[in-house]
Formats: sequence, structure tokens, C-alpha cells
Amino acid sequence: MSRRRVLSILSAAGLAAAVPPLKAGASPGPGATPGPTPGTDRLLANTTTIFAGTPEVNTHPAVAAKLTAVDSTAATWRTALTNAGDGELFAGLPLGTSDPNLNASFQHLYEIALATATPGTTLHGDETAQQEVKDGLVWLHEHYYGDQSAGYYGNWFTWEIGISTHVGKTLALLAEAAPADLTTTYVASMDAYLRNGTDGDVNLDSRFHTGANLADITTNRMIQGALLGDEARIRKAIEDQLTVFATIDPYALRHGNTDGYYADGSFIQHHSVAYTGSYGRALLTRVVQTLKILDGTGFADGAVLVPVVQRWVTDGFAPLIFEGWMMEIVKGRAVSRTATGYSDVATVVEAVVDLAEHAGDQDRGRLRGYVKAIRSTSRASLNPATFVSPVSAAAYADLVADDTVEPADLNPPERCVAFNAMDKTVHRRPGYAFALARSSDRISKYEYMNHENLMPWFQGDGAHYLYLSGADQSQAFGVDYFTTVSPYGLAGVTAPVEERRTIPQLYGTPYYENPGHPLNFTSSSESQNTYVYFPRGTNGHSGGATLGAYGSAALVQSSDVAWAAKQDGVLPDDFVVYRNATATKSWFLFDDEIVVLAAGVGGDAGRGATSTVDARIAPAADPVTATGALRSGASWTGPGTADLAWLRYANPAQGSAVGYVFLSQQPVRVALDTVTRSRRVVRTSNPDTAVTKRVFGVAVDHAADAAPSSHVWALVPHATEATLAAYGTASPIEVLANTADVQAVRHTGLRLTGVNTFSAGPHEAGGLSVDGPASVLAQTRAGRLTTVAVSDPTMDRDAIEVLLPGRTLTRVAGDRAVTVEHTAGGALLRVGTHQAYGRSFGITLRG
Repeated sequence: MSRRRVLSILSAAGLAAAVPPLKAGASPGPGATPGPTPGTDRLLANTTTIFAGTPEVNTHPAVAAKLTAVDSTAATWRTALTNAGDGELFAGLPLGTSDPNLNASFQHLYEIALATATPGTTLHGDETAQQEVKDGLVWLHEHYYGDQSAGYYGNWFTWEIGISTHVGKTLALLAEAAPADLTTTYVASMDAYLRNGTDGDVNLDSRFHTGANLADITTNRMIQGALLGDEARIRKAIEDQLTVFATIDPYALRHGNTDGYYADGSFIQHHSVAYTGSYGRALLTRVVQTLKILDGTGFADGAVLVPVVQRWVTDGFAPLIFEGWMMEIVKGRAVSRTATGYSDVATVVEAVVDLAEHAGDQDRGRLRGYVKAIRSTSRASLNPATFVSPVSAAAYADLVADDTVEPADLNPPERCVAFNAMDKTVHRRPGYAFALARSSDRISKYEYMNHENLMPWFQGDGAHYLYLSGADQSQAFGVDYFTTVSPYGLAGVTAPVEERRTIPQLYGTPYYENPGHPLNFTSSSESQNTYVYFPRGTNGHSGGATLGAYGSAALVQSSDVAWAAKQDGVLPDDFVVYRNATATKSWFLFDDEIVVLAAGVGGDAGRGATSTVDARIAPAADPVTATGALRSGASWTGPGTADLAWLRYANPAQGSAVGYVFLSQQPVRVALDTVTRSRRVVRTSNPDTAVTKRVFGVAVDHAADAAPSSHVWALVPHATEATLAAYGTASPIEVLANTADVQAVRHTGLRLTGVNTFSAGPHEAGGLSVDGPASVLAQTRAGRLTTVAVSDPTMDRDAIEVLLPGRTLTRVAGDRAVTVEHTAGGALLRVGTHQAYGRSFGITLRG
């Protein structure tokens, strides 16, 4: 389906068309007894099928392990139920002050109920176990949930989403065994705990009821409506959930909401956090489950929505998944969790398998081929027993066994994606993928929350991740990367030389508490979000252009909003802030090289700084080497510090190699250390597991008393020593400019010029004259063709002018936003960038 068709679906009329009018008498009305109405029985049956399977499906060999796991889990918690002490429903989970323990207690009741509803388990249909679940629900409500004045402590999510999710599914699985009064009692309490809502219902103007959170709440309310026989509740929940399908227009926000999917494939949650790999996954899972829950009920036309979700997969998820691994740049605080990027992708695969069943023939084939492609390239075997649904596990196994389905990635072999709406860039080539994390006054530098991601300070300051094909990415990235690599030495980062303290170290709690201050600092206040949990930067220059499969990125590094607010006297005296280092950076993304330019680099305020060229980890016993050549031509072996012309990292045990070509002259420090740390240094609730890794780092140091400096280097994935040595005699990279005003390179082999400009006025580089801040790529091709791509990295400009001096060029093709004017000085391109939000506009010229 075309992008135009998808966008038409997302109009108000398109969304409304997905929900048929409410039938007369569909709502039971005040005081009515809950009971089945047309469609509600099907909705509850669908819900049960999703989580418990069917007698036929559950005989599938691929489901056997899942049935065993369901049985084992239920047995564990029935034992804990029997052994519970005072103030516990389950042994080891004391209740009264811990909302995680209360949520877990409801979860474990659900897990027992699931076993009683799942055909093929030993507890299937077990009335004793069902009675235990009902008794548990009654006891929890009477003692720890029903009293509204005593509840709602801890995390709002527990009370508005977590418990409601478990209770709704539990009651659905109990089916007729659930007393009607138990259902009505719980639904009334769940409504009352929806305190960020309005009158016990969703509030689309609430900052809590957005994106993935809104999808969770509304799915819960659909199930509640089916339990009550209240079609009006179901319909209202569907209408509310439909808002998450609408593409976010940053220039015309609905309900002030910035959370959701953007036109360029970006996904934002928590208002300013790039979050495709965590909350985005949750949203994908939930809306696909909703399609399944509503199938055949008559409440909504799922076929209208399938193309929208498919676009999320193609443009949002596929670029961020490399050989079965979810990239770190879109995981927020989840980067500190022990679950791997492979397990992240398993949940995406389950959703895609289910989505394919609802897609048209052609789209179904593409989605199924993508699942096969992930399986064929991933270094981790995907275990369908981890799927939520037995039906999905069986469908996945059948797909894998279907020889008529050929693996086919949704990504072309060469792809460059500028996710400018979330300040991220992904560059893919056969053999590697490069992921870059930027930030700005629009997008957060990082996310910290709930003792997770304790040392995140520089994760959005140009941090990069270079994924090599064929490697086990869990040995190179994931939680162990953040555990063993210094937070000041993440790959790509320029950081000041100083020691920072985590939020718990600063304040003794996982947040800054000061409710008496005018900003009302509490655990979930807006000020906590703004200044502690996910602060944004203070400079708006972060973006880049794409030209076909090539790209550029640009960033003016800045201190965060907390630093600026403290200087303005806005924050309390005891609120600790940190000042960032300074740097203006560009990345030019070619086939064999990623070229990095940095200017205006310094620690600022009398501090030194360190720019990390790259950082990689490997198992402790791997034979990692660092070899290179001095600028004089002599061979060199690291670790150590030297004026290097090039360097090669190699790890034969993993089949990995990366080359570094230094296109500017400066001492380069190479470290190769064995580091042991506990995974708890990045997340308090991680197991206290000591991790030992070989940590390789390449860095350029900036002295505290030195003037701001500039540097250029290139990353060359899979480079051999001979390849790297050749850059000294026949380098295809020509550095045209590297200042805080303009950074530019030319790749002679590709006949491609990249220019990033950062200040007002005209800038000359590479035969181009660019007026004001911009990102420009220009490539000449056979037939006297020149293709130019232009993007506004500030998101603020109405138009950008680019002059191609001394040439008479005629338009061949291009975007309507680009016009050509023939002037005495040459061909003047005027690019309309008003409200383009970083989109690249292109034109092809002949002459």
C-alpha cells in the first residue's frame, strides 16, 4: 500500500471508518447486570485463544515447551501460595508498601489461571486451582487493593496499567467460573485507579495516557467491556486506541502529544525519548494483539489498520534490526537490562508473524519472508516457547518449515535512514551496520529511571554502535558493553574529564525529592522528567541528509536543560548539574568508510576532554590485537599512545576487524584492558553477576589548558592491514573543511561531496556555496548528471539556498520543494524546508 493511502487512512475520517456505529441498546446502562451481548463472547474467546491457545493448536510440537513452562510456572506459584506468611499472598512477596510485590501477586494469579485455561496442561479445567485464583483475587481486593485511600503508592504504572492488565486477563481466562460481582467490583476499582484519566476513563490530554501506555490502558478496557457486556466501553476504548495509529505531526499536535510514530519512522515515548526498541515493541505487540482480540467481533475493521502497522515494521523496526539484534540507540533505559537485543527482536517476530495473518496476500508474503530473513541471519536461535501466544508459536514453526517462503529482508542491502524526528541515524551495508545516537533541544540525551541506566550521561552525544556481520552481537554490545566500558568512553563520545555521580549516589533515592519547591519535584512530576529522568539538550542543531543509500549527520554538542536552568536560578541549590564538553561534529556515511569530523573540541571551564574514536568489548580470553602504523610509516603495536596514521582492531575468535584511518595529525591513545564489574553498576535490580571483558578503546585527549581542537578520522569495517595502509598513498577521502562553521569531505571514488554548515551566512566548500545551517550531499554521475540532497538540521528554517557556481544545469527530476534558478553565479537551488522536520529533499540536474 502506498504512503499516500496509509496517510489517508490516518485522517480523522479514515480512523472513524475503522469503527462501525454503536448499535442501539449496546450499553447495559447504569445498574444493569453484566452479561454477554453480541460480539463480547467472541472478544473474550479471542482473548483466551491468544494466551491459552486451543485444543488443536496446543498439540503442535512447537507448543510443547510452552505448555511445560506454563505448568511449571503455575506449580511454582501454587506452592508459594500455600507457603505464604502473614501479609503475603505468595511466599516471599510481602504486601502493604511494595507496589512491585502487589503487581507480582496479581501476575502470579494470572499465571495459575492461565494453566487452568490452557488445553494440554495438567491443570487444564482444574476447579481447585480456579478457586484458589478467585480466593486470591477476593483477598487482595479486601486487604490491599480495594481501599482507594490506601492504594496508588509507588509507580503510577502499577495502578493504572500493570494490575489492570493482570486482572482483566485473569477474569477472562476464568470465564464462567468468575463470579459476576467479582468482575464488577474489580472493574469499579480499576476505573477509580485510573487517576490520570477523567471520570474513570482515558484522558487523551494526560501526559500519562499516550503511546504504548495508552494502548495498554485501552486494551484493558476492551477486555473489561467484554466482561461486563458493555459494548459502549469497548467502542470508546477502540476509538481512544485508534489515536496511536495516527502519525505524529510535530507542527499540529493532537492533545499536545508527541508520543508515537512519525513520518520518517521514528518512535517517541515519554515525550522526547527515542524508544522503538522498548516501548515501541510494546505498542507493536499490543496493537497486533488488539487486532486479534477484535477479529470477528464486529467492533472494528482491522483490515483498515493493518497497512499502518505494516509501515511501522518496514520503516520503523526493520532498519533498527541487524541480523536479529535490536540496536541500542532506541532502547532508552532498557539498555541496562540483561535481556539481549536478540530477545527484543523475538517479540517483534511474534508480532510480525501474527500481523502477516491479517495482511493481504502480497504483504503477507513480504512479512513472512522477513521473519525467515531474521531467523536465517540471527546468531541466536529464536525459541517460540518465549512467545506470548501458543497460536503464534505454532504459526512461526509452520512458517519456518515452509520451503516456499524464501528469506527476504525488508531492508535493501544498502540503506541509510535518517530518523531525524528522534535524532538517530542508521547506515547499513552488506557486512555491517552503523547506528548513531544524537540529541537536541527536541530529543533527550538519555533516559534514566527506577534505578535503571545509572550512568547514561553521554549516550545521546554522538555515541555510536558498529555492528559487524556474522558476529554474536551479545558479545560486543548489550548490558555488558555498558557495564565494562567507561560511561565517559563510549564509542563516538566527547566527554569532559571529570567524575559524575549517579542519581542514587547524589540523593540517596532513585529520584530528586523536593515537593516544596515551586517545580514540585516528586517521583513522577513533570520537573523530574525534564531535569532528571530524560533531559534534553540546549542546542537545536542535530540532523542530517540522505542521498540514496548515502548519508550525513550533524550535531552541535550542548549541556542539558538542567545545566541551563541552574545557571538561570530556576533549580534548587542542592540540585546537582553537570556541564558538557564542547564539540561540533559531522558524520559522512559512505560504502566502506564512516568519516567523522570534530571541531571546537574542548572540556570547557578549565577541564580536559576525551574524544573516543571507538570502543569495543570481547570475551576475556579472546586474542584481541591492536596493530597499526605511525605517520612516519613505521609499524606499531598497542596499547599505548602514538601519532598514528592508521590502526586495526582484530579479534579472530569472533571474526571481527575494524580499521581506523586518522586523517588529521594528533596523538592517539589506544587501550586494551581486562575489566571486571558487576552488572549492578548500570541497574540496581540486575543480578550481582561479575562480568569480565577485554575492553578496547581508541581516544584522542584534549588538555585542560589547550585551545579548542579539530580532528578527522574514518572507521573502516572489516579492514585489512593492506587496505588501511593504502589510505596513506591513495585515500579516496578528501577533507575540504573542518571548523565549527563548516565541515565537508569529498569521496573521490564515489564522486560524492558532503557538506554540513552550522552558522548563518554563506559557506564555501567542495564547489558548493551553502547559505546558513544545512546538510547537503551532492553526487555527480555518468551522463553529466548531478544529484543533490538537502536537509535542515535545525528544523527551524523555511528555506535553504545552495549555489552550484559557474554551471548551467537543467532539472531532470526531483522534489517539488526544490526549485532551480539560473543566476550569473551559477545554478541556485532553493529548497523549501518549512515544517519539513529534517526531511531530505532531492533534485537531479544535467549539465
